[in-house]
Amino acid sequence: MAEIIDGKKIAAQVKEEVRTEVEKLKAAGMKPGLAVVLVGNNPASRVYVSNKEKDCAECGFASYEYALPEETTEEELLELVRKLNDDSTVNGILVQLPLPKQICEQTILHAISPAKDVDAFHPENVGRIMIGDYQFLPCTPAGVIEMLDAMNIDINGKHCVVIGRSNIVGKPMGMLLLHRNGTVTICHSRTKDLAEQTRQADILVAAVGKAGFVTKDMVKPGAVVIDVGMNRNEAGKLVGDVCYDEVAEIASAITPVPGGVGPMTRAILMRNTLTAAKNQLKTK
Repeated sequence: MAEIIDGKKIAAQVKEEVRTEVEKLKAAGMKPGLAVVLVGNNPASRVYVSNKEKDCAECGFASYEYALPEETTEEELLELVRKLNDDSTVNGILVQLPLPKQICEQTILHAISPAKDVDAFHPENVGRIMIGDYQFLPCTPAGVIEMLDAMNIDINGKHCVVIGRSNIVGKPMGMLLLHRNGTVTICHSRTKDLAEQTRQADILVAAVGKAGFVTKDMVKPGAVVIDVGMNRNEAGKLVGDVCYDEVAEIASAITPVPGGVGPMTRAILMRNTLTAAKNQLKTK
């Protein structure tokens, strides 16, 4: 039976480290702050934003929430982003996705100052990740690496298979594994004989967004399985991309949903905010 990778426990350790560092900054007269912008009333987004506020309180950050109506225009949102870019009390800016259809997500993400882009979605930060010269890492992929490290799972020389090629998880996940000397295969909807690819994985990362997509027959016995999926099944229960019960029988280690990658994503956001604050302190 697989060892359970406890994301809540590892995330609590990361947040405690951040809190200790924030105390030092406060002693030096700086209170780091994170601005979270929510447009519209997507219920899932509302939950995420509330959780981020709790994390800020735990870590000692100032938390600034901007809740805008669904009909907000792109120009109005851009104006807010510009204001936050210029606000010295705000060290990190996070615009909660998805945005309403009248707003181009790319336009907004490109407008956030790279120095305050704690999601690491700005093209400059994406490019830095590509060449390995980065300040911030995207929260979910960085959280996965943190979990593997905490469990003493060596990436070096391992065959790592990522299912999913999104800009937020799949692509950066592949790059981070590559930076750690993993041999990386990225699979997607056009991959031929997907199960043949996934069965070769020593480390399998599922980030496809489909409940129960990864079944036991797709996993090599002894593989480490990381489930990034956050889906609701027919009963409304939160489940991952992996059929947990059956895959846990043959994997060597596995992340649960909930309680796996989710808490780690939020913990890395806190660490990124701390990094942003420290960098901005240096450049003052």
